[in-house]
Amino acid sequence: MFEIILIIYTIYTISKIYISVMESKFVANAKEKKAIILSPEKFKEAGEYKIETSKISIVNSLYDLLLFFAWIGFGFKALDSLIAFENGIINTIVFVIAFISINYVLSLPFDLYQTFNLDKRYGFSTIDVKTFLIDQIKGAVMFLVFGSLLIWLLAFIIGSFENWWIYGFGAVFIVILFINMIYPTLIAPIFNKFSPLDNEELQSSIEKLLSKAGLKSSGVFTIDASKRDKRLNAYFGGLGKSKRVVLYDTLIKKLETNELLAVLGHELGHFKHGDIVKNIAASGLMMFIMFAFFGNIPESIFAGMGVEKTPYMILILFLLLSPVLSFIMMPLFGLLSRHNEFAADEYGSECEGKEALGNALKKLVDENKSFPLSHPLTVTFYHTHPSVIERLEKLGVDV
Repeated sequence: MFEIILIIYTIYTISKIYISVMESKFVANAKEKKAIILSPEKFKEAGEYKIETSKISIVNSLYDLLLFFAWIGFGFKALDSLIAFENGIINTIVFVIAFISINYVLSLPFDLYQTFNLDKRYGFSTIDVKTFLIDQIKGAVMFLVFGSLLIWLLAFIIGSFENWWIYGFGAVFIVILFINMIYPTLIAPIFNKFSPLDNEELQSSIEKLLSKAGLKSSGVFTIDASKRDKRLNAYFGGLGKSKRVVLYDTLIKKLETNELLAVLGHELGHFKHGDIVKNIAASGLMMFIMFAFFGNIPESIFAGMGVEKTPYMILILFLLLSPVLSFIMMPLFGLLSRHNEFAADEYGSECEGKEALGNALKKLVDENKSFPLSHPLTVTFYHTHPSVIERLEKLGVDV
């Protein structure tokens, strides 16, 4: 069984590399053809950025495979020999945090290259070193506090119940719902400055959209996203009474009022069609499958790694192998998500017109330098949204 896990992870890595290679070749060929949506210059630039990110993905996948074999081969045994607290729960908390921290440090070069080299060269990243460091410190503190509490909860559940994975799934699912509820009001403001929208006319139009969709929010806010990145975005955050409309300051600067309202109309389409509940249910199902899998792993796998089947090793294996299960399940969930996006586009076009939404989508592609074409395998395994070309054609807008 232990050998099967090694083979599965290797196949997973080879599959990711193959998809990245196919995507790189596909884009390299497509970017030399007639430009679509973008100007010829930006079309080629977007293609080159996509190729570079695909190459980084290949290197990253190989690096992750090496780390996987290193952890399996000797890393777990070495860390196990260094951490030996008498209290089992404390031992679990320290071990899991140490594992995550080591992986974070080892993957940091990729984040630094992406943020300060690649994204700077292509005009995306605006973040400075000070802001980056402050973000990392804030994230680390939150992880140590809240991550430790979650690990403690799971360690207690694993040690207390025979079918711990059922209770573990329930506990984590509730925690995730709670985080989604408090994210826009308590967590996001730690990293970004939220300001009430100071455009009364726009605010009035947004409130009319919300009223039409039957959504009550706690307000409309803008965030200072431009201090980190130039890309455009907007979202509805939170659950229940904590729901709020969040607009990136970059979005407000680049889109006309009717285009911005069409984008928000699209997001409201997700609410109107119950996509938020569907996504929560789909995520819950995926998580339940993962917990069922990791809750029934035979001891032979742990013996193959030279360690005992302890709560912290179960959690570590969960962290290490859950991306494999997500990758396997992604085609089905991605298909569902892409279907929902078309329906949300239809609602957004009803709010402000197909032309307004079409123009907004074109501007988003232009400003975010998104290459509008992708290899079918990339779409199947990674895309939660249809291509912009498909969305425009569905709307009946000239590509």
